[in-house]
Amino acid sequence: MKPKFGVVVFPGSNCDHDAYYVLKKIFNYDVNFLWHKESDLQESEVIILPGGFSYGDYLRSGSIARFSPIMNSVIDFANKGGTVLGICNGFQILLEAGLLPGVLLKNNSLQFVCKDVYLMTENIDTVFTNSISENDVLKIPIAHGEGNYFANEYTIEKLESNKQIFFRYSSKDGNVDMEYNPNGSILNIAGIANEKGNILGMMPHPERCCDPLLGKTDGTKIFNSIINSFIN
Repeated sequence: MKPKFGVVVFPGSNCDHDAYYVLKKIFNYDVNFLWHKESDLQESEVIILPGGFSYGDYLRSGSIARFSPIMNSVIDFANKGGTVLGICNGFQILLEAGLLPGVLLKNNSLQFVCKDVYLMTENIDTVFTNSISENDVLKIPIAHGEGNYFANEYTIEKLESNKQIFFRYSSKDGNVDMEYNPNGSILNIAGIANEKGNILGMMPHPERCCDPLLGKTDGTKIFNSIINSFIN
């Protein structure tokens, strides 16, 4: 049975409708918007924290959104094993909420970066990556000013040993090198999960590359993976 999706809407979210459109119109999934002032997740089985500039990115990106009433429910849902995907600003919110380790700093160029990037998938046996073949390189767009992932040495070692690093920036051939790093992120990290693997935060936007009309559909592999994890 296909799961029911919930897309959280914060003041300043601008990718909420992108996520809704893809889930509803492209995949024909059951999906609802979840307003930040509410606490009811409307029986959602997968929560999407979308990209944007929640609360205008005041203080730090995601730092105010983390205290929205809906986030108390999201945190409880995630801690009980619920599936949560945070995209771009959603990734930032997951870090601020303590659901994922580390921080996202300003891009090392100090400029907003908007372009397609290539991602090497490090772990294909997960809720979010089971539809991705080994050595399959995804082409997915980014659009952020604070995507420079950083964590202390202990945290990085833990992420690597537990295979919590799901995506790294790479060449189109899958070569992971700083040459292909768009923001200075440590070890080219583009997306990480928690230890249980039910929470994923990633800077690239899979919802922006699912519609065949746009000429790129690699993002479907992430959403199809989520569906597979419920069906199988």
